[in-house]
Amino acid sequence: MSTIDAKSDAANARAELAATLDAIEDRLNVPKRVAELQQKVVASYEKNSLPWIIGGVAAAVIAVGVVAWAIFSGDDD
Repeated sequence: MSTIDAKSDAANARAELAATLDAIEDRLNVPKRVAELQQKVVASYEKNSLPWIIGGVAAAVIAVGVVAWAIFSGDDD
């Protein structure tokens, strides 16, 4: 292996490492991922809002039920 080949291999390895690190950084970028998720949710809601409304109502009913159960349960030992 000549010096030129070794330098070329090293440059290729550095470029590959840089690309890998950039990909890892992109995947671990939480604000970017949150923004992407927000866009997906908004698009889903705009496409069909009924499941979101049903889910919100169901969550509210469950929350009220848990609070009522905690208040009115008879096991105040």
